[in-house]
Amino acid sequence: MQIGKNSVVQLHYTLSDDQGNEIESTRFGEPIVYLQGHRNMIPGFEAAVEGKQAGDHVDITVTPKDGYGERVEGSVQRVPVKHLQGAKVWKKGMVAGVQTEHGERQVTIVKVGRFMADVDTNHPFAGKTLQFSVDVIAVRAATTDELSHGHAHGVGGHQH
Repeated sequence: MQIGKNSVVQLHYTLSDDQGNEIESTRFGEPIVYLQGHRNMIPGFEAAVEGKQAGDHVDITVTPKDGYGERVEGSVQRVPVKHLQGAKVWKKGMVAGVQTEHGERQVTIVKVGRFMADVDTNHPFAGKTLQFSVDVIAVRAATTDELSHGHAHGVGGHQH
């Protein structure tokens, strides 16, 4: 089966910056599982794996336009420290999760005080060209439940 809209994809990837420095990898752990065509991955990634199948390897270059967008200067906001998720103690440069009306968003700590923090609301990868090295492990049709929920279920996917 080829990767297409409404398919559940299981894969390993290594993500590097445009200088070849590794940022993250799934290769020493569990593969990721996602639902293709439902914005579970960045647009440039989904477009590049479209039509691939189990056993395929693909190297992908994703520009900011097809990834996390360009950096928007002046995107610093002040938020209560109690709203930051991901650590107990915060320091400049750390990445935190913050709940917004559009779901969870990653922000970077610019300055932190006792009760308030200034955060850069640009995604940490905004403005960056990203390199992915991908090995497709499995592809299957999504279940009705997965389609109604908009994400993959089971091993490596979302559990309810």
